Amino acid sequence: MSQPDLKNISLIHAAHAAGEHALLVYGATLLIAVVTVLGAWRLVQRYGLPREEGGVSPRVLLMIHLAVSFAIIVGAAALFAAIADEIGDGETLGRADQAFADGIAQGVPIGVIHWFARVTHLGDPWLLALWCVLGAVLLVLRGQRAIALGFVLAIAGNGVLNTTLKHIFERVRPLHDRDIATADGWSFPSGHASGSLVTYGMIAYALVSVMPSRWRLPVTLAATVIAVTIASSRVFLRVHFASDVLAGFASGTAWLAACIVSIELTFRYWRARSGLRVYR
Repeated sequence: MSQPDLKNISLIHAAHAAGEHALLVYGATLLIAVVTVLGAWRLVQRYGLPREEGGVSPRVLLMIHLAVSFAIIVGAAALFAAIADEIGDGETLGRADQAFADGIAQGVPIGVIHWFARVTHLGDPWLLALWCVLGAVLLVLRGQRAIALGFVLAIAGNGVLNTTLKHIFERVRPLHDRDIATADGWSFPSGHASGSLVTYGMIAYALVSVMPSRWRLPVTLAATVIAVTIASSRVFLRVHFASDVLAGFASGTAWLAACIVSIELTFRYWRARSGLRVYR
Protein backbone atom coordinates (compact mmCIF):
# COMPACT_ATOMS: atom_id res chain seq x y z
CA MET A 1 0.00 0.00 0.00
CA SER A 2 1.40 3.41 -0.96
CA GLN A 3 2.24 6.15 1.51
CA PRO A 4 -0.64 8.43 0.35
CA ASP A 5 -3.13 5.56 0.82
CA LEU A 6 -1.86 4.96 4.34
CA LYS A 7 -2.24 8.67 5.13
CA ASN A 8 -5.79 8.69 3.77
CA ILE A 9 -6.75 5.62 5.84
CA SER A 10 -5.22 7.20 8.94
CA LEU A 11 -7.17 10.40 8.30
CA ILE A 12 -10.43 8.51 7.93
CA HIS A 13 -9.81 6.56 11.15
CA ALA A 14 -8.98 9.81 12.93
CA ALA A 15 -12.20 11.38 11.61
CA HIS A 16 -14.23 8.44 12.91
CA ALA A 17 -12.58 8.72 16.33
CA ALA A 18 -13.22 12.46 16.37
CA GLY A 19 -16.88 11.81 15.58
CA GLU A 20 -17.15 9.45 18.56
CA HIS A 21 -15.85 12.33 20.72
CA ALA A 22 -17.75 15.05 18.88
CA LEU A 23 -18.72 16.80 22.10
CA LEU A 24 -15.04 17.43 22.83
CA VAL A 25 -14.59 18.66 19.27
CA TYR A 26 -17.55 21.02 19.74
CA GLY A 27 -16.14 22.30 23.03
CA ALA A 28 -12.72 22.88 21.49
CA THR A 29 -14.26 24.65 18.50
CA LEU A 30 -16.32 26.89 20.76
CA LEU A 31 -13.26 27.71 22.87
CA ILE A 32 -11.19 28.57 19.79
CA ALA A 33 -13.97 30.81 18.47
CA VAL A 34 -14.34 32.67 21.78
CA VAL A 35 -10.57 33.12 22.20
CA THR A 36 -10.32 34.37 18.60
CA VAL A 37 -13.06 36.94 19.19
CA LEU A 38 -11.47 38.06 22.46
CA GLY A 39 -8.10 38.42 20.77
CA ALA A 40 -9.56 40.36 17.86
CA TRP A 41 -11.47 42.58 20.27
CA ARG A 42 -8.30 43.41 22.23
CA LEU A 43 -6.42 44.22 19.03
CA VAL A 44 -9.20 46.49 17.79
CA GLN A 45 -9.45 48.30 21.13
CA ARG A 46 -5.70 48.80 21.30
CA TYR A 47 -4.78 49.54 17.70
CA GLY A 48 -7.91 49.87 15.60
CA LEU A 49 -9.72 52.84 17.13
CA PRO A 50 -9.02 56.56 16.60
CA ARG A 51 -7.55 58.42 19.57
CA GLU A 52 -7.85 62.00 20.67
CA GLU A 53 -4.05 62.39 20.95
CA GLY A 54 -1.33 60.47 19.20
CA GLY A 55 -1.90 57.30 17.21
CA VAL A 56 -2.11 56.98 13.48
CA SER A 57 -4.04 59.37 11.27
CA PRO A 58 -7.66 58.59 10.30
CA ARG A 59 -6.56 57.98 6.70
CA VAL A 60 -3.92 55.40 7.72
CA LEU A 61 -6.39 53.80 10.13
CA LEU A 62 -8.90 53.47 7.30
CA MET A 63 -6.26 51.77 5.14
CA ILE A 64 -5.50 49.33 7.96
CA HIS A 65 -9.21 48.53 8.39
CA LEU A 66 -9.62 47.93 4.66
CA ALA A 67 -6.50 45.75 4.47
CA VAL A 68 -7.60 43.59 7.41
CA SER A 69 -11.13 43.29 6.04
CA PHE A 70 -9.82 42.36 2.60
CA ALA A 71 -7.56 39.71 4.16
CA ILE A 72 -10.53 38.22 6.03
CA ILE A 73 -12.68 38.13 2.90
CA VAL A 74 -9.94 36.61 0.74
CA GLY A 75 -8.97 34.09 3.42
CA ALA A 76 -12.55 32.96 3.94
CA ALA A 77 -13.15 32.71 0.19
CA ALA A 78 -9.93 30.70 -0.23
CA LEU A 79 -11.01 28.31 2.53
CA PHE A 80 -14.37 27.84 0.84
CA ALA A 81 -12.71 27.15 -2.50
CA ALA A 82 -10.32 24.63 -0.94
CA ILE A 83 -13.20 22.72 0.66
CA ALA A 84 -15.31 22.83 -2.49
CA ASP A 85 -12.43 21.34 -4.46
CA GLU A 86 -12.31 18.29 -2.17
CA ILE A 87 -15.95 17.22 -1.83
CA GLY A 88 -16.31 15.23 -5.05
CA ASP A 89 -16.93 11.50 -5.23
CA GLY A 90 -13.94 9.50 -4.05
CA GLU A 91 -12.17 12.50 -2.51
CA THR A 92 -10.53 11.96 0.86
CA LEU A 93 -12.47 14.81 2.47
CA GLY A 94 -15.77 13.22 1.44
CA ARG A 95 -14.80 9.91 3.02
CA ALA A 96 -13.56 11.67 6.16
CA ASP A 97 -16.89 13.52 6.35
CA GLN A 98 -18.76 10.22 6.26
CA ALA A 99 -16.45 8.66 8.85
CA PHE A 100 -17.01 11.62 11.19
CA ALA A 101 -20.80 11.31 10.79
CA ASP A 102 -20.60 7.55 11.46
CA GLY A 103 -18.57 8.23 14.59
CA ILE A 104 -21.25 10.63 15.85
CA ALA A 105 -23.96 8.03 15.25
CA GLN A 106 -22.02 5.46 17.28
CA GLY A 107 -20.50 7.55 20.04
CA VAL A 108 -22.75 10.51 20.94
CA PRO A 109 -25.58 9.88 23.46
CA ILE A 110 -29.09 10.24 22.08
CA GLY A 111 -29.92 12.84 24.75
CA VAL A 112 -27.23 15.13 23.36
CA ILE A 113 -28.61 14.68 19.85
CA HIS A 114 -32.10 15.63 21.03
CA TRP A 115 -30.68 18.77 22.70
CA PHE A 116 -29.02 19.83 19.46
CA ALA A 117 -32.29 19.06 17.65
CA ARG A 118 -33.92 21.81 19.72
CA VAL A 119 -31.01 24.27 19.44
CA THR A 120 -30.84 23.97 15.66
CA HIS A 121 -34.21 25.73 15.28
CA LEU A 122 -32.49 29.00 16.25
CA GLY A 123 -31.05 28.89 12.73
CA ASP A 124 -34.25 28.01 10.87
CA PRO A 125 -34.84 30.28 7.85
CA TRP A 126 -38.22 31.51 9.11
CA LEU A 127 -36.69 32.64 12.42
CA LEU A 128 -33.74 34.34 10.74
CA ALA A 129 -36.21 36.12 8.46
CA LEU A 130 -38.19 37.21 11.53
CA TRP A 131 -35.03 38.60 13.18
CA CYS A 132 -34.30 40.42 9.92
CA VAL A 133 -37.70 42.12 9.84
CA LEU A 134 -37.82 42.91 13.57
CA GLY A 135 -34.25 44.20 13.58
CA ALA A 136 -34.86 46.44 10.59
CA VAL A 137 -38.05 47.87 12.11
CA LEU A 138 -36.36 48.60 15.45
CA LEU A 139 -33.39 50.25 13.74
CA VAL A 140 -35.69 52.44 11.63
CA LEU A 141 -37.63 53.45 14.75
CA ARG A 142 -34.33 54.47 16.37
CA GLY A 143 -33.43 56.55 13.33
CA GLN A 144 -30.70 54.14 12.16
CA ARG A 145 -32.02 53.82 8.60
CA ALA A 146 -28.64 53.19 7.00
CA ILE A 147 -27.84 50.31 9.35
CA ALA A 148 -31.39 48.99 8.86
CA LEU A 149 -30.88 48.88 5.10
CA GLY A 150 -27.50 47.18 5.46
CA PHE A 151 -29.02 44.76 7.97
CA VAL A 152 -31.68 43.63 5.52
CA LEU A 153 -29.35 43.46 2.53
CA ALA A 154 -26.79 41.40 4.46
CA ILE A 155 -29.24 38.77 5.70
CA ALA A 156 -31.34 38.56 2.53
CA GLY A 157 -28.26 38.63 0.31
CA ASN A 158 -26.68 35.75 2.19
CA GLY A 159 -29.84 33.71 1.64
CA VAL A 160 -29.61 34.29 -2.11
CA LEU A 161 -25.87 33.53 -2.11
CA ASN A 162 -26.29 30.28 -0.18
CA THR A 163 -29.13 29.08 -2.40
CA THR A 164 -27.05 29.83 -5.49
CA LEU A 165 -24.04 27.93 -4.12
CA LYS A 166 -26.20 24.92 -3.23
CA HIS A 167 -27.47 24.68 -6.80
CA ILE A 168 -23.95 25.00 -8.17
CA PHE A 169 -22.51 22.12 -6.13
CA GLU A 170 -25.64 19.95 -5.67
CA ARG A 171 -24.16 17.81 -2.91
CA VAL A 172 -26.51 15.19 -1.48
CA ARG A 173 -27.13 15.30 2.25
CA PRO A 174 -25.85 12.51 4.51
CA LEU A 175 -28.27 9.84 5.67
CA HIS A 176 -29.85 10.90 8.96
CA ASP A 177 -32.62 9.97 11.38
CA ARG A 178 -35.64 11.82 10.04
CA ASP A 179 -37.55 11.14 13.26
CA ILE A 180 -35.14 13.52 15.02
CA ALA A 181 -34.47 16.10 12.30
CA THR A 182 -35.68 16.62 8.77
CA ALA A 183 -33.78 18.54 6.12
CA ASP A 184 -34.40 18.67 2.40
CA GLY A 185 -32.52 20.17 -0.50
CA TRP A 186 -28.83 20.20 -1.24
CA SER A 187 -26.21 19.98 1.48
CA PHE A 188 -23.25 22.19 0.47
CA PRO A 189 -22.75 24.73 1.93
CA SER A 190 -24.80 24.72 5.13
CA GLY A 191 -27.47 27.41 5.08
CA HIS A 192 -27.92 27.19 8.85
CA ALA A 193 -24.20 27.81 9.35
CA SER A 194 -23.88 30.79 7.00
CA GLY A 195 -27.33 32.19 7.82
CA SER A 196 -26.77 32.06 11.58
CA LEU A 197 -23.32 33.61 11.30
CA VAL A 198 -24.55 36.48 9.15
CA THR A 199 -27.84 37.08 11.00
CA TYR A 200 -26.55 36.93 14.56
CA GLY A 201 -23.37 38.68 13.44
CA MET A 202 -25.43 41.55 12.02
CA ILE A 203 -27.56 41.65 15.18
CA ALA A 204 -24.36 41.97 17.22
CA TYR A 205 -23.03 44.65 14.85
CA ALA A 206 -26.27 46.64 15.11
CA LEU A 207 -26.36 46.33 18.91
CA VAL A 208 -22.71 47.31 19.24
CA SER A 209 -23.53 50.44 17.23
CA VAL A 210 -26.18 51.61 19.71
CA MET A 211 -25.37 50.00 23.08
CA PRO A 212 -23.13 51.30 25.90
CA SER A 213 -19.52 50.17 25.60
CA ARG A 214 -19.70 47.75 28.55
CA TRP A 215 -22.24 45.57 26.71
CA ARG A 216 -20.46 45.39 23.37
CA LEU A 217 -18.07 42.54 24.07
CA PRO A 218 -20.69 40.33 25.83
CA VAL A 219 -23.07 40.80 22.90
CA THR A 220 -20.34 39.86 20.41
CA LEU A 221 -19.38 36.77 22.42
CA ALA A 222 -23.03 35.72 22.74
CA ALA A 223 -23.50 35.98 18.97
CA THR A 224 -20.36 33.88 18.47
CA VAL A 225 -21.54 31.13 20.83
CA ILE A 226 -25.00 31.04 19.22
CA ALA A 227 -23.66 30.86 15.66
CA VAL A 228 -21.08 28.14 16.45
CA THR A 229 -23.63 26.07 18.37
CA ILE A 230 -26.25 26.26 15.62
CA ALA A 231 -23.66 25.30 13.01
CA SER A 232 -22.42 22.40 15.15
CA SER A 233 -25.97 21.16 15.65
CA ARG A 234 -26.24 20.43 11.92
CA VAL A 235 -23.29 18.02 12.15
CA PHE A 236 -24.59 16.33 15.32
CA LEU A 237 -27.96 15.79 13.63
CA ARG A 238 -26.14 14.50 10.53
CA VAL A 239 -28.22 16.66 8.21
CA HIS A 240 -24.92 18.16 7.02
CA PHE A 241 -21.38 16.93 6.68
CA ALA A 242 -18.75 18.72 8.73
CA SER A 243 -17.25 20.24 5.57
CA ASP A 244 -20.70 21.67 4.64
CA VAL A 245 -20.74 23.57 7.92
CA LEU A 246 -17.15 24.75 7.63
CA ALA A 247 -17.82 25.96 4.08
CA GLY A 248 -21.00 27.70 5.26
CA PHE A 249 -19.00 29.49 7.95
CA ALA A 250 -16.39 30.47 5.36
CA SER A 251 -18.91 31.91 2.90
CA GLY A 252 -20.82 33.59 5.73
CA THR A 253 -17.65 35.17 7.10
CA ALA A 254 -16.69 36.56 3.71
CA TRP A 255 -20.19 37.93 3.13
CA LEU A 256 -20.54 39.39 6.65
CA ALA A 257 -17.16 41.12 6.42
CA ALA A 258 -18.01 42.55 3.00
CA CYS A 259 -21.37 43.86 4.24
CA ILE A 260 -19.96 45.49 7.37
CA VAL A 261 -17.15 47.11 5.39
CA SER A 262 -19.70 48.45 2.89
CA ILE A 263 -21.84 49.91 5.68
CA GLU A 264 -18.85 51.53 7.37
CA LEU A 265 -17.55 53.00 4.11
CA THR A 266 -21.02 54.39 3.41
CA PHE A 267 -21.05 56.04 6.83
CA ARG A 268 -17.62 57.51 6.16
CA TYR A 269 -18.71 58.89 2.80
CA TRP A 270 -21.89 60.47 4.14
CA ARG A 271 -20.15 61.99 7.12
CA ALA A 272 -17.28 63.30 5.02
CA ARG A 273 -19.79 65.03 2.73
CA SER A 274 -21.71 66.52 5.65
CA GLY A 275 -18.57 67.62 7.49
CA LEU A 276 -19.26 65.43 10.53
CA ARG A 277 -16.78 63.20 12.30
CA VAL A 278 -16.04 60.14 10.24
CA TYR A 279 -15.84 57.60 13.07
CA ARG A 280 -18.68 56.69 15.35
